[in-house]
Amino acid sequence: MKKRHLFCVVLIACFISTSFACTDFLFTKGATKDGSTIITYMADSYGLYGELYYHAVCDNPAGTTIDLYRKNGVPQIRIPQVAHCYNVLGYLNDHQVAMGESTFTGRKECWATPMIGIDYGTLIGIVLQRVTSAREAIVVMTQLLDKYGYCNNGESFSISDTGEVWILELMSKRAEYDTINGKPVLKKQYKGYKDGAVWVARRIPDGYVSGHANQARITTFPQENKKWNPTKGKGLHKAISNKHLDYIYEPEVECVYSYDVISFARMRGWFDGKDEDFSFADTYNPLEFETIRACDARIYAMFLKLNKEIKKYETYAMGDVSAERLPLWIKPDHKVDVYEVMQLTRDHYEGTPMDMTKDYGAGPYRCPYRSLPLRWEIDGKKYVNERPVSTQQTGFSLIAQCRGWLPDKVGGILWFGVDDTYSNVYCPLYCGLTIPPECFRQGNGSMNKYSTTSAFWLFNRVANFAYSRYKDMIVDIKQVQSKLEKEFVEETAKFDEKAKNIAEDANLVAMENEFSSRIAQKMMDEWTELDHYLLIKYIDGNAKIDNGNGTFRLPYFGTAMQPQRPNYNDEHYRRIVNDNGQVLQYPDTHKKEAKAIPDAY
Repeated sequence: MKKRHLFCVVLIACFISTSFACTDFLFTKGATKDGSTIITYMADSYGLYGELYYHAVCDNPAGTTIDLYRKNGVPQIRIPQVAHCYNVLGYLNDHQVAMGESTFTGRKECWATPMIGIDYGTLIGIVLQRVTSAREAIVVMTQLLDKYGYCNNGESFSISDTGEVWILELMSKRAEYDTINGKPVLKKQYKGYKDGAVWVARRIPDGYVSGHANQARITTFPQENKKWNPTKGKGLHKAISNKHLDYIYEPEVECVYSYDVISFARMRGWFDGKDEDFSFADTYNPLEFETIRACDARIYAMFLKLNKEIKKYETYAMGDVSAERLPLWIKPDHKVDVYEVMQLTRDHYEGTPMDMTKDYGAGPYRCPYRSLPLRWEIDGKKYVNERPVSTQQTGFSLIAQCRGWLPDKVGGILWFGVDDTYSNVYCPLYCGLTIPPECFRQGNGSMNKYSTTSAFWLFNRVANFAYSRYKDMIVDIKQVQSKLEKEFVEETAKFDEKAKNIAEDANLVAMENEFSSRIAQKMMDEWTELDHYLLIKYIDGNAKIDNGNGTFRLPYFGTAMQPQRPNYNDEHYRRIVNDNGQVLQYPDTHKKEAKAIPDAY
C-alpha cells in the first residue's frame, strides 16, 4: 500500500519559483510576555498560492510508503511511512512542534545536481508527521537526509516546541557531475563522503530572539561535545544512519553538527584554519553585497525594533561586507506578545536609510513596493530595489505560537494569513483542528483560478487596489486589520479558558473546528466590507468624506458630497516641472489671475 503525501507536491513548487524569498523570526519563551515560543514564516514567491497545507492524523498499515515526486511527476525515491502520523496544520503539528525555513544560495559547487533526494518542503512535512519535540525533529531530519540525500542547495530551518527554539542550517553535499547529452554523468566522487548535507544546529538561548532570511546565519559554533569528536572518526555519521543521536536529548547539549561539516570544507579547499575558527556561514554561504542588502537587512530591521543598540550594524545591513556582521541572536529590550510579533512581520525599512516610502520610487502616494528585479542598471551603473519583510509576492505567512502550560491541542496556535503581511490579517487556527476553514482550504482557487470564497484572492483585491493610492488607503486598511487582530487575541484567550479542561478529544476538536471556522468567516465578511468601502470612497482617484462610521456625507438632494481631490506632494510636482514644465506652464504674458478651470472638465 502506498500513500502520497500532499507536501511532496505542493511545497516543491514553492522552492522552484522562489529566490531570496522567505523570512523567519524566532522568539524564545524568555523573550515573550506569556512564556510561549514563537516562530514566524513568511513564504514569498510570485508563483505561490496562499493556502493552508494540511495533513490529518492517521494510522498506516505496515508497508505503507511515501513516494516523492519531482516536477515531471515521476517517482524519485520511496520512503517507509511511520505507523502513526500526527495532525499537521501548515507548519505546526498537534504536539506543538513548529517549523519554518528560508533558502540561501550557498556555494554553487554544492548545489544538488542531479536533484536526487528529499527537498526541504517535503522534509518539513514528513518530519512534522512523526516528532514530538524540536530535538527529535533535528534527529529525524538528519537521519532522513543521511539515508536518502538532499536535493536543494542551502537552507535555514526554524524549529520550535513549547520549551526551546533551534536554528538548523545545512548545505547540500554532492559529488560532481557533468551534463552529457542532457543527462548527468558522474565526474568525481569524494571518497568517504556520501551525498546528503553538511549541517549545524544551535539552540537559541532563552530570553533571546533570532531570525534568518535567505542568508546563512550560523558562523562559529561550540565544538566541545565530549561524547563525539567530529574530526576523529564518524561516530555521528554512524549514529544518524542507524539510531537516534541519544545525547541530543540531554538538556545541556545546545549545539550539534554533522560529522563532516568541517572536514568536507577542508577537502574542497574552502577552509584551512583551526577547527575552532570554522564558520559555517562564511564557508558555505560567503557574504556578498546583494545577499546582505536583500537578506540580512530584513533581520536587522526586526532586531532594530527590539533593541536600539543594533543600529551600530546599519552599515553592515546596507551591504558593507567588511563591517561587523549582524549577530545570530540578540536580547530584546522588552518582552513581546503575539500581537507585537504580528507588527514585526510588517516592515518596509521604515526608520532606516532604506525606507521605501521616502524615495521617488514610492511615487506621490508613498507606495513602498517596487517591481522586480531586485537589481537593475542604468547608464552603466548598478542599483538595487530593496527587498523588505513585507512584500507583494507573499503567498502566505504564519506565526506559530507554542504554549506549554496548556494541553497540546489547545496550546498550539497557527496564526495564519495570506498575501502581503502589511495588509493581511492573522487568523488563529488551533493545531488540533481537523477541518481547515474554507477560505484557506487547499483546492479553493489557485493562482490561475479566482474563487470568491478564497482569502488569498480577497486580500489580493484589497492590497492591489491600495497600491494605487497607498498612503491614503493603507490608513483605512490598518484600522480594520488592527481591530480584527486585537479581537482575535481576546477571543483566543476566552477559548483557552473554555477548552483547557475539556477531557474528550472529540469534543475539543469539534470546538476548535467551530471556533476557527467562525473567526475566519468573520475575517472574510469584514474584509469584503472593507473592499467595498475602499472602492466607494476612492473611486476615480477621489476621496469621499466619511462621517466616521463607514457612511459618507450626503447633501440635501441625496447623492454623495463633492469628493475631495487632494493634490500630489510638492516633490512630485517639482519632478513633473523638471520633466515637462515648459509645456505645462502658464505663459508669462498671462498677467491676470487665471480663471479657475471647473473640476468637471
